[in-house]
Amino acid sequence: MELCARMSEQKIDQRVIAACQAGDREAFRLLFEAHQDRVYSIAFHFSNDEAAAKDITQQVFLKLFTSITQFRYDAEFTTWLHRMVVNVCLDEKRRLKRFVPFGEVVEVKEMVERKSQEDCYTQLEIADSVKEAIAGLKPKLRIAILLKYFEELSYDEMAQVLGCSKGTVASRLNRGHKMLARQLAHLRSEMVRGE
Repeated sequence: MELCARMSEQKIDQRVIAACQAGDREAFRLLFEAHQDRVYSIAFHFSNDEAAAKDITQQVFLKLFTSITQFRYDAEFTTWLHRMVVNVCLDEKRRLKRFVPFGEVVEVKEMVERKSQEDCYTQLEIADSVKEAIAGLKPKLRIAILLKYFEELSYDEMAQVLGCSKGTVASRLNRGHKMLARQLAHLRSEMVRGE
């Protein structure tokens, strides 16, 4: 069933892409609507900032609009799009390195389920620690982690998106896992103490 849906999505994408390449604005709107959430998701998890993710998403679709004619069907469209998102994220990271942050942004989160305040606080603390640890990874390691666990890409797809071999993908994931394990080791000891 999933394979059929994916094949159908590819056919729709191919027709829509061909129309976009011919300058059809309605087709581009369809392409935008079909992929905006995925692009935003990668951008958000990479930047860990809502405003930055929106900016990155805008940049990606602007770049896509101006370069759609360069897509040659050598790979799946989503692979090509992921590569574009990765490039824009890395460009944005380089651009932001030139600026010194003014202050911390405080994020307010709503409680979705009713749980004890202690459980909610613990879960938020863990989620924040994980986000912070991922955000602290080098960009090449962070993007590999995001593509694997948030976009659920295969090693083959990741290799195409990142423009490297599957071995390099595995190496980046391995290094990312080790760094995250070291940075998040305190969570395991805290959880053991809490039991």
